[in-house]
Amino acid sequence: MFDLDAYLARINLPARVTPDAEGLGRLQREHRLAIPFENLDVRLGRGIAIDSDAVFAKLVTGKRGGYCFEQNRLFLDALAALGFAARPLLARVWLGIDVQQGPTPPRTHTLSLVSIDGRDWIADPGFGGSYAPVMPVEPGAEVVAPDGARFRLDTDEEHGWMLYRAGAAGSTDGRGAGPGWQPQYSFTTDSVAAADLALSNHWTSTAPDSRFTQLTIASIVLPHGLAGLTDRRYHRRAGDDETAAEITDPRVYRMRMSLMFGIDLTKDEVERLGLF
Repeated sequence: MFDLDAYLARINLPARVTPDAEGLGRLQREHRLAIPFENLDVRLGRGIAIDSDAVFAKLVTGKRGGYCFEQNRLFLDALAALGFAARPLLARVWLGIDVQQGPTPPRTHTLSLVSIDGRDWIADPGFGGSYAPVMPVEPGAEVVAPDGARFRLDTDEEHGWMLYRAGAAGSTDGRGAGPGWQPQYSFTTDSVAAADLALSNHWTSTAPDSRFTQLTIASIVLPHGLAGLTDRRYHRRAGDDETAAEITDPRVYRMRMSLMFGIDLTKDEVERLGLF
């Protein structure tokens, strides 16, 4: 059985949210402020398990982070425990890819579709590139994130729905940044089976062409920005203040990973990452 109290303590929520749009938005926000996005187990050769028990043990009990398939598994379990009607979706990430020219990316991202009083919403605490608030699945729907970025959802003839972002590059992981509306990911609302998630997770965590087998990544949402660590490059944006630096000392890397992202690595683990 899902331990809702332990989950709420992990994301620093003192009480249960109400099963409405406001409660959904607050739950996603607190989740992303507390639980970092990271792929360390991929880089350390441990593999990624996405069953409910394994994800809870890692992200809640073990106070680690995870990537989208882990984050949204945990989030879906929490939504169910809180009385929300929700199910997973799969998405194609378009960051840095020309939608018209391609190539079409694989479905390497998952998010949640939540139905509230006959209206569908997307919720996604597992997108490491930036922070998108929950939003209704309606053509032209727009929301503004706490960091000032705007997000828009539009229909796409070929790909179903496309999520766009317009905002400062400093509150992203650096991909797909530019002037105006930039595509983030596309999705359909087709039913997704557990086997579909397992297949996508396997490719994402093992394929040589996957971003997650090539780079060591961590990010955490800040109240008005985002902090990220991609290999040795650290970047942080809080309000209008931005910092970027190259980490050259493994001791500093361990300290930064612990203090900013709440992830405690041993000296041996940092060495095995092969960054220094």
